[in-house]
Formats: sequence, C-alpha cells, structure tokens
Amino acid sequence: MTDLSPRTGPSTSTEAVRRRRNWLPMIVLGLVLVAGGVIVTQFLRSAVDYYCNVDEVGARSGCDADRRLRLQGVVERGSIESAGGDTDFVISFNGSEVPVRYDGEPGGIFKECIPVVVHGRFDSASQRFLGDRVEVRHSDEYVSVNDARLTEADELADSCESA
Repeated sequence: MTDLSPRTGPSTSTEAVRRRRNWLPMIVLGLVLVAGGVIVTQFLRSAVDYYCNVDEVGARSGCDADRRLRLQGVVERGSIESAGGDTDFVISFNGSEVPVRYDGEPGGIFKECIPVVVHGRFDSASQRFLGDRVEVRHSDEYVSVNDARLTEADELADSCESA
C-alpha cells in the first residue's frame, strides 16, 4: 500500500534548494551565450567592412556613406593637421577627395603623398570621414589579391610627390 500522507520536514526544503540550484547553471549558460553572441556579432561587423576607393563612395554598390567602410586614398600634400589628439587630413583618389578626422596619431610611416586605407564611417553632420584605424602598409597576401588597386594608388602617390 502507498503512503498518501503529506510529507513534512527536511525533504520539502531539500527539493526547494535543488530547484534553485538547477536555475543557476541555466542562468550562467545564458549569460555565456549572450556574451559569445555579442563577440561574434562585433567580429562579423568588422569583417564585412567594404573596401572602397575614395571615388567609389556613393557610386559603387556597398560603398554607401551610411555604412562602415575601409576607404583607400592618397594623403594630400599639405593637408595633415594635428590638434587636441586628433589628426585631420584629406585623402584623394581619381580626382575625388574626402576630409578625414582620425582619433589619435596615425604613427608609423604615415605622411603626405602615400596610399592609406582608413577604417571608419562618415559623419553626416560634417561630411567628414571619422577614422578609427589607418593602414599604411599592406601584407604580401593583400598585395597579391589587390594588386591592380595598389598599382593605381601608387601611381597617384608618385604624381603627388613629384608635384
């Protein structure tokens, strides 16, 4: 015969503690999954920045001024100004120019008349490209894949230096 009398005593509180313990791993797992999702989203967002020449902004699919871009151009002669920790300069490509504000000092071999790639986005209020990363040199792998683009940029840089 089965005992149908109500349970009293420690067994009831043990069940309550066991139920509470079961929620803790689920909450921790949920937080880990959310953090992982944020990290993966940030990585994918930066991985799909479109690579555009200055003259392609607004003219080529994917090179829209309302998205994050990697913008290639040649630093214009006499355009570099540093003030308050920011560096302002102008990059050009095939007759088109874009003013850039970089948060910090680009460093390295950054100077006038060299091809650069600036990562960032356009500020609609100032019509200026706000850069958060400047690349001056490219890896051998990058050069082999984008050889035609770099050749054209180097030719523009040479004409800037000889002017």
